Amino acid sequence: MIPVPSNTRVWLAAGVTDMRRGDLLKIIWWDAQGACLFSKRLEKGRFVWPAAKDGKISVTPAQLSMLLEGIDWRMPQKTWRPLQVG
Repeated sequence: MIPVPSNTRVWLAAGVTDMRRGDLLKIIWWDAQGACLFSKRLEKGRFVWPAAKDGKISVTPAQLSMLLEGIDWRMPQKTWRPLQVG
């Protein structure tokens, strides 16, 4: 997963957007010196967006990490791990 510091405040702006494809994400990150623009496009699948009634929503850093990885953060599932090694 992409690390997001635990003290990060995350706001998603969910205004009128064209989400026909839903595979592109743009992030504006303030690093105390200025604003940085990051973008990510998924090769397969779509980003899972939260419903924002007021045009913005706050999410936790953990939810942002899952969103960036293309994981459905609303109901994350643990991956299967083998019981024995070797």
